[in-house]
Amino acid sequence: MKNKTKAIRIGDMRSPCPIANTLDIIGDKWTLLVIRDLFAGKSTYSEFQSSPESIPTNILANRLKRLAEYDVIHKTPYQQRPVRYAYQLTAKGRSLGPLLLAMAEWGKKNIAGTEARMKLDL
Repeated sequence: MKNKTKAIRIGDMRSPCPIANTLDIIGDKWTLLVIRDLFAGKSTYSEFQSSPESIPTNILANRLKRLAEYDVIHKTPYQQRPVRYAYQLTAKGRSLGPLLLAMAEWGKKNIAGTEARMKLDL
């Protein structure tokens, strides 16, 4: 099977800025929450849906597809009929750990009433 992961090519970028290009992949309000859940040990669609933020199913499906396309996550079938997948972070995805920790620390320090409720396996 041919590798279908996307690499951001110069023609696909809106600018050479690394922040802009990173935001194009993970910069919406849902994607980092999916990645957070993967670090917290969740791996299936139903587990992601059980998160307190209640991500809509169509958005969850889209984000999982996009993260797989950019090799941030890898999916493996665990059931055949119907086909269901387990998701895990790739090395590229795991490298987002320090970013998540920094965001959590910033939120705890600067937004009253926030707390880290999940233990992240970084």
